Amino acid sequence: MADLSSTFVGIRSPNPFWLASAPPTDKEVNVQRAFEAGWGGVVWKTVGEDPCVVNVHGPRYGAIYAADRRVIGFNNIELISDRPLRTNLDEMARVKRNWPDRAVVASVMVPCTEAAWKNILPMIEDTGCDGVELNFGCPHGMSERGMGSAVGQVPEYIQMVTEWCKQYSKLPIIVKLTPNITDVRQPARAAKKGGADAVSLINTINSIMGVDLEAMAMIPNTAGMGSHGGYCGPGAKPIALNMVAEIARDPLTAGLPISGIGGITTWRDAAEFIALGAGNVQVCTAAMVYGFKIVEDLCDGLSNFMDEQGYQSVDQMSGRAVKTVTDWKLLNLNHVEKAVIHQDACIQCGRCHVVCEDTSHQAISATKDGKRFFEVKEEECVGCNLCVAICPVPGALSLRALKPGEVDLRTGKTVSGEYANWTTHPNNPSAVV
Repeated sequence: MADLSSTFVGIRSPNPFWLASAPPTDKEVNVQRAFEAGWGGVVWKTVGEDPCVVNVHGPRYGAIYAADRRVIGFNNIELISDRPLRTNLDEMARVKRNWPDRAVVASVMVPCTEAAWKNILPMIEDTGCDGVELNFGCPHGMSERGMGSAVGQVPEYIQMVTEWCKQYSKLPIIVKLTPNITDVRQPARAAKKGGADAVSLINTINSIMGVDLEAMAMIPNTAGMGSHGGYCGPGAKPIALNMVAEIARDPLTAGLPISGIGGITTWRDAAEFIALGAGNVQVCTAAMVYGFKIVEDLCDGLSNFMDEQGYQSVDQMSGRAVKTVTDWKLLNLNHVEKAVIHQDACIQCGRCHVVCEDTSHQAISATKDGKRFFEVKEEECVGCNLCVAICPVPGALSLRALKPGEVDLRTGKTVSGEYANWTTHPNNPSAVV
């Protein structure tokens, strides 16, 4: 049976599923309920200096829904903890004392001065918590005060603050990165240079969820006025996966432990983050939508998958897919695929024909012998996968790779089976022969 126990930068937990720093981890009562449900760890909602911040007393969340009203994205304008620092520290200490086998990590955000960090870190250590997560990611409210993503967008600041924290604390330091940046490798490299034990990502994405067109006001709003917030949930997952993979495969950050965050709702989501280099994962939106007991499905699903695939531990899975991520210029330009419609599964809806005809390569015919019938025209098909992606019937459409010796009817060329990429292609003016 698969072993789900996790050791991340020396922090042990019974499984790799932690609750991310957010409203679900704001209070002792929440965290205790989470541990009773089975979560392996929590990152406490970000604490800061006293006097504590003040949150709006109105809408803090907005949502985007799928057609079935399933939440696919959240927007959040809540700031860091609005409770006194001492209250948070005392509760953190009690939770860790009562749940010694669970991971308790303190998320911290204070002004970008050495004195501020030097002052708060000993208080964090005194709680007995397992580590510190530096919140350099929050894109709203706190960034206006020179904290959060205002620090995370400047690699020099990241390195500087990380160095302070390594100097003034013996706890593992995890740097939480913002996605609101052009190249996430730069802040990750800075964190590593500063001595960070790990990075966590992604934090939320700057966003406005929509506009009430009757009132002509953004939503959500407080007394008619609103502010951009942080977007999270399933819609953020592809962005998060890319950024995790970029750090995992960058020669300057390869090997840096990663805690993966961003739209994790199912065990499969978690497994994808782990496969792309994460050592554990953090969850927020899914817990806010479905409650703490979803951790049971996460654990059961991941354990069953690991048993089926023969993985004994999470570490054996971590990073297994990283080698398949590369730059576009290195993709094999001699590889050719064609779409195939499996007529026994096709329901004749015609969506594949419509999208291919209107927006792609006019490679799917709509009639045969005067009757409605959908068929791929291989002489036009480029294997783009659009038809497969929009087909409503799983398995009704797929791609077939041409074997060496077969002729690509579109180009008239025989598939060689040899590897060639853009760096050597004759159309490339900078090709290396």
